[in-house]
Amino acid sequence: MKNNTFNIIKSSGEKAKFSLKKLKTSLIRTGADKHTVNQIIDNVRDELYQGISTKEIYNRAFALLKKEQSFLASRYKLKKAIYELGPTGFPFERFIGAILKYSGYNIEINTILHGQCITHEIDILANKNGETSVIECKFHSEEGLNCNVKIPLYIHSRYNDVKAFWNSNPKNGSKLTKGWVVTNTRFTEDAIQYGKCANLYLLSWNYPKSNGLKERIDRLGLYPITVSTLLSNQEKQFLLSRDVVLCRELIGDAFYLDHLGISEIRKSKILNEIQMLCNN
Repeated sequence: MKNNTFNIIKSSGEKAKFSLKKLKTSLIRTGADKHTVNQIIDNVRDELYQGISTKEIYNRAFALLKKEQSFLASRYKLKKAIYELGPTGFPFERFIGAILKYSGYNIEINTILHGQCITHEIDILANKNGETSVIECKFHSEEGLNCNVKIPLYIHSRYNDVKAFWNSNPKNGSKLTKGWVVTNTRFTEDAIQYGKCANLYLLSWNYPKSNGLKERIDRLGLYPITVSTLLSNQEKQFLLSRDVVLCRELIGDAFYLDHLGISEIRKSKILNEIQMLCNN
């Protein structure tokens, strides 16, 4: 049976044809060499069966990458790691704020702004080149959920209320020029259509094309602490509670690993994994 005749079950419960090309692309993105990529593809291909879930395929590829190099597996689990920032959306807001900061924006997180009608709690206020943007984050802790048109509709109305008050206030040193909607999942087609029509900037896992979250994270080397394959879930939650959201933040705040009672040998392995992840 040819590979493209296998039906797989996505996290949303939908059926789809297995794509060898998509698997290969996701493996190449980790930085794994050609030999490793081909070896993993051969292993996964041999274990395919009708109705296999994307989770099973992911778990198999992840295990093989981890056996090769733990930092490759860390990069491969990026999408899953962002879900693990939950259950609240606050670490995700901090994570998006960090991406913007390293992209040259001055940011404020969880700020209260007056609107023409009411006051609003804004996830991120970002300023760059004399222009200010209001950025709202929509975090999903479960896979398979998309961001539908109701979200940009709601956020657009809040943005317009804040914009009307902000731009009428001469004390503000910049103009409010853009509203953003950021999600860790995907936008539905009507959400994208509305965003374009309303001049909202939409940012999701795979949108805009070639400049979505996954590309920005890889380009900047800004991985969430939850990608680590060497830290336990409990240790990750401890670090998140201390506002250590990025792997590179742990490099500068390694003393938190001492607070967790982690041995010097294990500490060295964790920091080495993170250094390789951020530097490659």
